[in-house]
Amino acid sequence: MPSFAVPARTTTGLDFLSLGALVNRLDPGAIPFRKANNFAIWVSGGEYNVSANLSDCFGLQTGVATALVNYPLGDLIATSVRAAGVKPFYKMFEHDGVTGPNMATVYSDRGHGVRAPVVFYNRANEAAALLKPGDFDWKAIFANGVRWFHSGGIFAALSETTPQLIIDGMKAAKAAGAITSFDLNFRAKLWKRLGGTERAQKVLREIVSHTDVLVGNEEDLQLGLGLKGPDVESHQSKLDPSAFFGMMSEVTKVFPNIRMVATTLREVHSVNRHSWGAVVWLDGKTYVSPTCELDVVCRIGGGDGFAAGLFNGFLTGQTPEQSLRQGWAHGALLTTTPGDTSMVTLEQVMAVAGGGSARVQR
Repeated sequence: MPSFAVPARTTTGLDFLSLGALVNRLDPGAIPFRKANNFAIWVSGGEYNVSANLSDCFGLQTGVATALVNYPLGDLIATSVRAAGVKPFYKMFEHDGVTGPNMATVYSDRGHGVRAPVVFYNRANEAAALLKPGDFDWKAIFANGVRWFHSGGIFAALSETTPQLIIDGMKAAKAAGAITSFDLNFRAKLWKRLGGTERAQKVLREIVSHTDVLVGNEEDLQLGLGLKGPDVESHQSKLDPSAFFGMMSEVTKVFPNIRMVATTLREVHSVNRHSWGAVVWLDGKTYVSPTCELDVVCRIGGGDGFAAGLFNGFLTGQTPEQSLRQGWAHGALLTTTPGDTSMVTLEQVMAVAGGGSARVQR
């Protein structure tokens, strides 16, 4: 099998394109929502976050294909996308003034100490769930070049039509010579509406059959794809990569197209104190990051931060080891700031990836 290679950069094309939903996340900080009286608004989306991180922190040319509603919440989101430097490909919807279609809202308080974070949704009549095959002209989008195409399990779980849209995008990406990646991001709450785990596995297995790079841990692989593996609840250490690597033979047996599988390793001691690591399996070889202790401000988006740093390494021609360390470092740094997307600099990422400390920089 030839070595894993990413298409070369072009002067007119995109380095990275994601397909997914954009949402507003309302964040009251450590205050539980039932007692909150103010909150921050973060523009987010499991797929979009990777594009935003790659643009804002790593300086790549990125895009997002998504739905946008022509009303004030859509305007707020579009402003944030522009600020992140991400090129939008919008399917526009008009709001009826009362019921939608809507831009979804995610509510999430951070918790503290022994009080766990809580995430819940209002995705009623969500515009992104209305997206269907034919809504994007993939031939035109890929005409100037796209090196890497990405989507995820959250978008796949929104409706009966979004999975086929992902598959169409992946087919177009493969035809254009791009790498394809998919973050399993298994969310039981979302799949319950569409038939539960059995339905999720049928849908996700079809999508993954078109995928080069898979992001997901043992639980994602088992629940999302129905693969055999260890009992994740009884697994002794969340930082031990042996269970994850032990599943790779099952992954490649069922999905011989998969070239790379990556995930973060996280041992949660309390909401604000985590041990953090990451691993990559690439064409039969295994790579393990260092581990570090995180003092967490907000954990949401850490996995997307890892994926962005990892993908950046491969997009910029670095070794698997360097790519993994960048993903590990960027994901760790992202948890030190509020919000879902990167607030750190490339210099900070490279310092942590290279073993730097938290001493004051003068």
